[in-house]
Order: sequence, then C-alpha cells, then structure tokens
Amino acid sequence: MTKNKNFSETSVGRYSLALYELADETNIVSEIEKQVEALLSTIIKSPDLDFFIKNPTTKKEDQENIIKQISNKFNLNELLSKFLCYLIHKRRFFYVEKILSDFIETCSKKRGEIKASLISSKELSQTELNDISTDLSNSMGSTLKFDYKVDKELIGGLKLQLGSIMIDTSIRNKLKKYEQAASSIGWRRYCSCIWFR
Repeated sequence: MTKNKNFSETSVGRYSLALYELADETNIVSEIEKQVEALLSTIIKSPDLDFFIKNPTTKKEDQENIIKQISNKFNLNELLSKFLCYLIHKRRFFYVEKILSDFIETCSKKRGEIKASLISSKELSQTELNDISTDLSNSMGSTLKFDYKVDKELIGGLKLQLGSIMIDTSIRNKLKKYEQAASSIGWRRYCSCIWFR
C-alpha cells in the first residue's frame, strides 16, 4: 500500500514527462494532447471503464485488448497506444488517469499558460469566457487556461483562483463575511453599525 502511494506521489510526473518528450521529439505534442483529453473524458464519463482500469484483478491481456479497441475507436497515435501498453507492462495502468492528467498540465506549463479556476453563479457564454480570459491574460502577461464550472449557490458574482490567489466577488462570500463580522462584535452592535453607515 505504501509502495503504491509513494509511486503515485513521486513517479506520475516522470511518466507524463517521458510521454511529452517523446511527442515533442516528433512534433506531435498537439495531436497527442487532443487525444489524451478525449481519452480522459471517456474515462471520466464511463464508470465501467474506470472500474476496469482500477480493478487489480484485471488481467494484462484484457487491458491490452481494451487499449486496442480504444486505439481503433479514437484512431490513437501509435506513440500514445504504445505508451498505454507500456504502462500495462510496467503494472502502472492503475495510474493512467493521473499520468494523463499530469501530461495535460505539462503541455500547458510548456506553453507558459497559467491554470485558473473560474466559478460563476450563472452560465457564461463562450464569448464572455473569452473576454475574461483575454483581459486577464493581457493583465498578467501570460495565457490563462480556465477550468470553468457553474455553482448556483454563489447567488451572484464570480470566484476566480489563479494559483494561490483567490478573488471572490460572490454574494455568498459577502454574506459569509457579514456573518463572521457580526459574530465577532455581536449582532446588536453590528446591526447598529450597518444602520448608521
């Protein structure tokens, strides 16, 4: 158990970097990245496939057959197919989702992109997302790559995280701050402060 944990914490990056360097040598990073994104999406959307990958009793032959089927279905580049089979051979296929996710991050870092998390209270259009990305990219001098989702519990506003920087303009956050302030100085005194402000 400890051995598996140590691998997942220290070796995922080495495998993903190896895939990146091999793809970079033959100028197919963009192609491999798109195929990896499609493969990750398939794993996330398919509980059966996810279980199959993480089931320790699954035979190597069965895993290799699945890779062949996936390769044919998605017309995977030979490099990516061989890499997946290599993970099976090294008994590292259990970590394939982490390794491929780390590969995507490596591609992003190599392009000088900054990963950002954006959460809004209502769904934004692609045009609005592009405008936000462009404005922030120009301000920071780097390209931003958004991980975007909608959270209606925010009530209103946005939450944006850039690395360790968090910008929260949501009404829920403001209400939370009011509640914290009220509890620290007393409701009666806090209400009087608000009333005469």
